[in-house]
Amino acid sequence: MLTLAMGMRQSMGLLQPAVIEALPITAADYALAIALQNLVWGLTQPLVGMSVDRLGSRPVMVAGALLYLCGLLAARLASDAPLLMLGLGLSVGLAMSCVGSTVAMNVTSRTVSPMRRSLAMGAVSAAGSIGLLGVSPFAQHALSAGGHAGALSGFAWLALAMLPAAWLAGRVDRIPREEHAGQHQSIGQALREAAGHPGFVVMTLAYFVCGLQLVFLTTHLPTYISMCGMPSSVAAATLGLIGLFNALGSLAFGWLGGRYSRRLLLGGIYLLRSAIITAYFTSVPTPLTTMLFGAVMGGLWLGVVPLVNGLVIQLFGLRYMATLVGIAFFSHQLGSFVGAWGGGVILSSLGSYEWAWRGAVIIGVVAGLAQMSMNVRPVARMASASA
Repeated sequence: MLTLAMGMRQSMGLLQPAVIEALPITAADYALAIALQNLVWGLTQPLVGMSVDRLGSRPVMVAGALLYLCGLLAARLASDAPLLMLGLGLSVGLAMSCVGSTVAMNVTSRTVSPMRRSLAMGAVSAAGSIGLLGVSPFAQHALSAGGHAGALSGFAWLALAMLPAAWLAGRVDRIPREEHAGQHQSIGQALREAAGHPGFVVMTLAYFVCGLQLVFLTTHLPTYISMCGMPSSVAAATLGLIGLFNALGSLAFGWLGGRYSRRLLLGGIYLLRSAIITAYFTSVPTPLTTMLFGAVMGGLWLGVVPLVNGLVIQLFGLRYMATLVGIAFFSHQLGSFVGAWGGGVILSSLGSYEWAWRGAVIIGVVAGLAQMSMNVRPVARMASASA
């Protein structure tokens, strides 16, 4: 489920040139549709997390797979910007709240022992990243054969395959929830507890930068590559390399998160990303350096997921994990909105991406340093339970 959802979502940048050519829309219009997708995903993720904590995972995930399918069909039939935004923006954005990493990590954390939880979440995050490796060449082939309409039709068939996966993953609802301190907390009490923890606040704010950097690249890197005179196959290969090395990075950071400081690992990811973005955009890009950039960035891509989820469990426990990770993810998606739409606005206004990548680097450095100083002391309720 996560492999297909993330693979299609991260390959939508490949469709941008074909959609702009076929429909009466601009780069800023397409970027706004992707930005809206990320904003809706972020706005609805806390509410979806609450639904998972109250109703269970299966109904939420199955509904998400259906919404994904409907959104892709709406985009396939779109003849103007509003319908495209309704499909790729509103419907797919809401679907990602139901079938994306937050719900997948909640399922994973409940199926394994605490000793193996970080590695297991890294493994599932890696499986999600493999989707880009398979879906990006599939999208490129479908674009060559049938244009943007053919690619969206192919995506719809993939979304249909998510339905049985979501149903089977919903078997986690049979597993009783762990008994621990705070089992009888209300959602309101859990939210107030999290809002009063300075470390959670810092981590949530830093997560904004993660979303901005990643969605800026997935949405606009194919266009930047085309502007530099390289063929579209380079963009597809680069996204595929991001997916491949993302899988390795997710596994690695899941393993490391079970042994070393998660806050230092998270801060290091933000700082390294900023350094690599600077190195790439200040050099003259070639197919080789572009694919090397994709490979290195891929290693730092979704390694944040097991680390953030692990920190939430460390600070507050499992009971309202989906809700609290959803709150943090809202910040991530605000950053995604700014990265997708802001990149399109800057390109349309200035004719280049220079100030877009510069902004992503500056706030990445600030976030990395702040993340490294995060307070990771569990709340008193968890400390007393451990004692």
